[in-house]
Amino acid sequence: MLRDVLIQKGLSNREAEVAELVSKGLSNKEVANQLFVTEKTVKFHLTNIYKKMSVKSRAQLIVWCLPHMGFIESEAQRPAANTEPQNNQIDTIPAGNATVGSDIRGNNDMGSGNNGGSNGPGVGAFGL
Repeated sequence: MLRDVLIQKGLSNREAEVAELVSKGLSNKEVANQLFVTEKTVKFHLTNIYKKMSVKSRAQLIVWCLPHMGFIESEAQRPAANTEPQNNQIDTIPAGNATVGSDIRGNNDMGSGNNGGSNGPGVGAFGL
């Protein structure tokens, strides 16, 4: 699917293959090994791909390719916004039990040099 779109954009079969592998997260060395070419050849193809696709970097190429890859859900496949999360979905992000500016006991030490007293040693500004 992605390869067809890249070929329609003017890339050769080999350039489309390189772009597809790069979009999957492979390094130049990994792409070279998979295609049985040198890293220099992969870099040459990437230079041509960047020119043809009007992108300036590997990151821009990947961002351009993402909507055309098979693992991204389309609007029609997404569940409605008011559906309950499934058992394997997490709807919160754990933040830990300490915040920046507090030690692990919740005291606001902020690295002020409070090294204890009766409460024990201070942890510092970043909870470390």
